[in-house]
Amino acid sequence: MIQMPGLEIILDKVKENVEFLAFRIGIPDYVVSLVFNIVGAALILGFLLVTVMFLVWLERKISAHMQARLGPMRTGGWHGWSQSIADAIKLLLKEDIIPNCSDKWVHRIAAVLMFIPAFVSFAIIPFDKNVQAVDLNIGILFIFAISSITVIAIVMAGWGSNNKYSLFGALRSAAQMISYEVPLVLSVVGVIMITGSLKMSDIVNAQSKVWFVFVQPVGFLLYIITGLAEINRVPFDIPEAESELVSGYHTEYSGMKFAFFFLAEYANMFLVASIATTLFLGGWHGPFLPPFLWFLIKTYSIVFLYMWARWTLPRLRVDRLMDFGWKILMPIAFLNIIITAIIIL
Repeated sequence: MIQMPGLEIILDKVKENVEFLAFRIGIPDYVVSLVFNIVGAALILGFLLVTVMFLVWLERKISAHMQARLGPMRTGGWHGWSQSIADAIKLLLKEDIIPNCSDKWVHRIAAVLMFIPAFVSFAIIPFDKNVQAVDLNIGILFIFAISSITVIAIVMAGWGSNNKYSLFGALRSAAQMISYEVPLVLSVVGVIMITGSLKMSDIVNAQSKVWFVFVQPVGFLLYIITGLAEINRVPFDIPEAESELVSGYHTEYSGMKFAFFFLAEYANMFLVASIATTLFLGGWHGPFLPPFLWFLIKTYSIVFLYMWARWTLPRLRVDRLMDFGWKILMPIAFLNIIITAIIIL
């Protein structure tokens, strides 16, 4: 396996030199720490923005190949490479419209709050042995806790818009996300039981020989299905059903505020795929190629699976979606935990 040689030592050396220089100049330690945190946050944000633009392009290409669409194959330069850039410019230039009778502050805050959980959660993901912003002892628990804030943002968007379609979409989304959050968390309990740790790096290190997808195949399948429901994509896109609710909870959003919802959707999809890679597919472990590249290959494989599902499967009915979550996924999740416990004992 090819490692990034001495990356951790190099970063520590740079930090020591910066701290020494700051001490000589008279800059307080907390200011230096704040600057390092801001730089780290900026790097994560930059990575997210580039990733989302690439995912939008990738989804266009996948849909074009699956459904014989000519537009994404030809428009926008070589294989449509400039379409995502044109979309970003268009959203920046579009007028920001707020309905007259809406709750304006709730309407504004919801869009920003929608993106924050995905952005913060990426600080816990180990992209490489030495590339992880924060390695918390409760890493996986922190991610599930912070990602649950998304429900609040969606309800705020539906309520603040003062639009019945938006409110219906928000309530549908809240019911769906809260319902599928339970089997989602239960699907990773088996992994936690085997490793005895909530720390993301410990879970990755425990898969140095055998990936947990072979030890916990049922848990992996449960996570993939419930993760798809959590990010509101087909066949679980009930909150944004165009044929019923126009565009669901973000019907009344335009310009940059709509861009935040768009950004959050693809960032959450990449986050769910990253967590699946970390918990079940060995993280950055792999032969010959650099660890970071292995992580991206596994993550994009899950992303491709989600995009494939979007352009293949029909949308579920609301009642069948809820029945599937509570009556099928929940019992299977509990059964998986019980069997794992028996095998461990």
